[in-house]
Amino acid sequence: MAEVAPALTPQEAIIYLMVMTSASDGAINDAELRTIGRVVRSFPVFSEADETELVKTAEACGALMASEGGLHKVLESASASLPPHLCETAYSAVVDVVTADENLDVTEIRVLELIRNALSVPDDGAQAIERSARARHMTVDGTG
Repeated sequence: MAEVAPALTPQEAIIYLMVMTSASDGAINDAELRTIGRVVRSFPVFSEADETELVKTAEACGALMASEGGLHKVLESASASLPPHLCETAYSAVVDVVTADENLDVTEIRVLELIRNALSVPDDGAQAIERSARARHMTVDGTG
């Protein structure tokens, strides 16, 4: 029996999207894991969330992603679970994760496009979020 896309809380939806984005290049590295943890600790949407559930939620996302059509199931579940006012917040979290290792590859760019489209984040909103992420990662010597 095929696994169906689960109903998620808005917080779980954002975590699923972060995990999916992190894994899109074939590996979840330490910088991305730290960023997921930082997002969960610092974004107000997670103020009531239990951080100890993060690993369990990430594992559930991994299991769903491993199923047939997993990427689309994650997108479907997440977009159905997020109220419109949290879509840009979710996209911001995803951009933070994807820029954590300062190495954006074509697969990650494609996943960002899929997420942006699934969440109906307007181009101007996405560009502002992406520019903000670049600014946060800038170093004194101008790299980042």
